[in-house]
Amino acid sequence: MNAVIVAVAVMLILSLLRINVVLSLVVGAFAGGIVSDLTIAETVNAFTDGLGGGAVIALSYALLGGFAVAIAKTGITDVLIAKVVVLLAGKEGATRKNLIKALIFFSIFAMAIMSQNLIPIHIAFIPLLVPPILKILNVLQVDRRIIAVIIAVGLVGTYSFVPFGFGFIFQNIITTQITSAGMLAELSDVPKAMAIPIGGMVAGMFIAMFVYRKPRHYKETQSAVEIEVKQVSPWLIVATIMALIAALTVQIKTESMIIGAMAGIITMYITGALKWREADEILTDGMRMMSFIGFVMIAANGFASVINATGDVDTLVTGALDILNGNVSLAVFGMLIVGLIVTMGIGSSFATIPIIAALFVPLSLELGLSPLAIICLIGTAGALGDAGSPASDTTLGPTSGLNVDGQHNHIWDTCVPTFIFINIPLIVLGWFAVSFVL
Repeated sequence: MNAVIVAVAVMLILSLLRINVVLSLVVGAFAGGIVSDLTIAETVNAFTDGLGGGAVIALSYALLGGFAVAIAKTGITDVLIAKVVVLLAGKEGATRKNLIKALIFFSIFAMAIMSQNLIPIHIAFIPLLVPPILKILNVLQVDRRIIAVIIAVGLVGTYSFVPFGFGFIFQNIITTQITSAGMLAELSDVPKAMAIPIGGMVAGMFIAMFVYRKPRHYKETQSAVEIEVKQVSPWLIVATIMALIAALTVQIKTESMIIGAMAGIITMYITGALKWREADEILTDGMRMMSFIGFVMIAANGFASVINATGDVDTLVTGALDILNGNVSLAVFGMLIVGLIVTMGIGSSFATIPIIAALFVPLSLELGLSPLAIICLIGTAGALGDAGSPASDTTLGPTSGLNVDGQHNHIWDTCVPTFIFINIPLIVLGWFAVSFVL
């Protein structure tokens, strides 16, 4: 039995049975190690050696969570939401509701896109923007699964297609790894190659809006019409903007989310936007909200370390291609499935590319695929599974914002919908583009 398949299958089954994701990752990793040639001691060592790789991510998200909650506590986000309601107050009935829904959907999608490049804070915008909007979504009875899909498409689609910010990092990994594997790849070719698969993701997002269009009832905390515009001083607005600029500038200069978040928090201290007597409680609340993501990412790094140690990714690819016996379209489909399995397990598209590129590029050249087709294959195989994986920040991020009131399940309300409406269109359109278009 292939250790990678066993590890991922055990992790996913336990997660679907509502077993804690961290525990599912640990059990899945050890299940994979046991069925491979690794001894229990070697599995333990591989898992523990990998844990350190998630520490930086965990601390980054903890500080960004604290920074986001500190900004939210200033009342600025509530003011923005209330202004939206006031502007649309003249519209009545279904028209008003639809306008508010459309504006919220567009705003969240736009912010998800900008979080990857223009304001490269990744998922840190979610605890800042989403919780205040829940007040309105509950009244409008919007199914939160739609929001989870919108955010996931905005994150994955953007870094896969737009070569700036996180997109530059992801696409640079693709071209670097492909070149290292024996085929010259240019960064400018990645958006061309990924256009069709990303189109499938966007189509899946609109299908999700249609499927989840029926009203879903949540416990109402405050109706939209009852939201009052808080009195926020002009200086507080200026101070908050200064903190955001400081965090963004420092993060870009240092390429560190930790230092960027620290710069934002310190700026809020200095300007008085964050009160000294309230700071400890506010920052602790933010860190607590993001701590779940941190623990999952730490466990996911241990899981990925065990998968790499088994060496069964190689046998998974070669075994699949041997069965397909040279059929190009089925071979492409098989490699995409391998990418899906690997990414679903380790929870990171960025980490999947180096694992699969060294195997996929020579096999693709042997199958006679064009350079653009190979880029599309590697990029799609890497992006597959990021949405839908219980261990991915693409799913953990939306859950952190949508579940602040305990009414949004990580697996069934985030992972399952994003898997269905993002991974399925992505694999179908990716397979079609590689096999028949590029």
